[in-house]
Amino acid sequence: MKYDIVIRGGTVIDGRRTPRYCADIGIRDGVVASVGRIAVGEGDQEIQADGLIVAPGVVDLHTHYDSQVFWDPWCTISGWHGVTSVVVGNCGFGFAPVRQEQRVRAMQTMARNEAVPLECMEEGMPWDWETYPEFLDSIARTPKGVNVMAFVGINPLLVWVMGSVEEAKSRPMTVPERHEVERLLKEAMTAGACGWSAQLLGRGSIQRDHDGTPMITDLMAETDLVFLAEALGRIGTGGIQMIGDIQSADLLASHSGRPVIYNVLAPTTDQHGAPAQSYKKVIEWLANTNARGNRIVAQAVTCSINYEFTLEDWNLFDSSALWRDLTMGTIAERAEKMRDPIRRLALHEEWASGKAPLAGGGTQEREERLGVSLLDLLLAYVTVDDPEIRRWEGHTVAEIAQGLSCHPIDAFLDISLASNLSAGWQSKPRDIDPTVMKEIATAPYAVPGLSDGGAHTKFLTTGSYPTEFLATWVRDHKVMQLEEAHWRLSAYTAQVAGLNDRGTIEIGKPADIVVYDLEELALLPTERAFDWPAGAWRRIQKAIGWRWTIVNGEITFVDGQCTGATPGELVRHGQK
Repeated sequence: MKYDIVIRGGTVIDGRRTPRYCADIGIRDGVVASVGRIAVGEGDQEIQADGLIVAPGVVDLHTHYDSQVFWDPWCTISGWHGVTSVVVGNCGFGFAPVRQEQRVRAMQTMARNEAVPLECMEEGMPWDWETYPEFLDSIARTPKGVNVMAFVGINPLLVWVMGSVEEAKSRPMTVPERHEVERLLKEAMTAGACGWSAQLLGRGSIQRDHDGTPMITDLMAETDLVFLAEALGRIGTGGIQMIGDIQSADLLASHSGRPVIYNVLAPTTDQHGAPAQSYKKVIEWLANTNARGNRIVAQAVTCSINYEFTLEDWNLFDSSALWRDLTMGTIAERAEKMRDPIRRLALHEEWASGKAPLAGGGTQEREERLGVSLLDLLLAYVTVDDPEIRRWEGHTVAEIAQGLSCHPIDAFLDISLASNLSAGWQSKPRDIDPTVMKEIATAPYAVPGLSDGGAHTKFLTTGSYPTEFLATWVRDHKVMQLEEAHWRLSAYTAQVAGLNDRGTIEIGKPADIVVYDLEELALLPTERAFDWPAGAWRRIQKAIGWRWTIVNGEITFVDGQCTGATPGELVRHGQK
């Protein structure tokens, strides 16, 4: 019996928490056809996997590849790190339904809050759709190197029904508008959407529209939110992805009766870097709310969040009105504002009050924090050949301020201005207590992540999380066995998303498989890649140790090099 591919002699971790075993795997017509011993010569192509791990491809549950998939079929960064399926349409953002005259405004909503360059979207997206079903059809006919499933973002849905972004931000829906929203939501679900998504961060949201105002869903009336949950309950399929507080998650779960993906379960620290306890409260809440009948699963941050940015693109101080004003406009406009002594004084006063923003969310006064203090930011590089400026490379803002005898805000802004805002800053690597990571990663109602692949492209590379999770936390710190790790990375995550035929290695299921060297697996340094439309650059991070990546029975990567194959499929929720 011939096979297209035989993976021979690897250690199989099948994603079902089955104890590992050694076997050959035969793949035919895109699916797993045999698991066991296969005679030599039975494969048209043979992969020698002796000493290597053979596991299901990773399911990347939280991405923003909604536009990138049209110019990058492999959805990198994710595709470089063993990911074979991605879910788009998260946090309420998206590009459907969108009328032709509202396309630019739709792209603008992603340009600041998710830091996807507008020029890339303008050049790289085909825009051969208006309705949500037409959008899915466009993804279906686009060559893909990964499988794609999608949520319906509530932002574009409300704009379509209410007429404009500004109208949707200004008032609740009318009764006729609610009826139309439910009709469109049902239409999208019938076409294959896996549910709806929303960002619920309120008026203090850190992820804002291009004009600095909160996103539509940040401003939604609770009655509209409840209506949308109940509408999904009436449809009777799919789930909800949301980022916000636990009360909102409970509200959505109880009114919809549908599964809810809550973002985010994360390892917080105090001001001194010691582990804080808020994650324990979230884990306890998850147990209690599920015991009450709400089906809520949290996505856990299981990777280091290290920012590398310049003030040309930075937007994660947006919870502060002062910093938001400072970082909007052209480079010249921003530079002028940063030199303004009146604005500087206001920033100093905000700092003195304890309200200065942390990079990534929160303020200095908070006892528990996930974000990074401005004091701890490190100057990675400057772009001027001035020894008086260059001598501060490798120093923190606190050290620069001390050396220059000035306020930390002045040190940060003046160094940036000397490089025309192109000076590179980075957060110092934050030590995460392995005990804390083990509690988070093994929590019963938690799945690993959080990728944000396709977003924050100028300063984050968290799409590399599968490599860090397996190499650092599973191999080096032994927070769990490989059997559980691959169940969480693939099968459990696929179940949460409704990717019901993915996430395990089983006869008859699609052959989404990775073959890797556990001992060699490691992240490579971050770098800038000028590989996007309109000549734009992005920050990327690759890895070593991933030997073969297979999607629907075709090899897409060999030792980190793309083969050019595009066997990925649009996976329509609830459909084969």
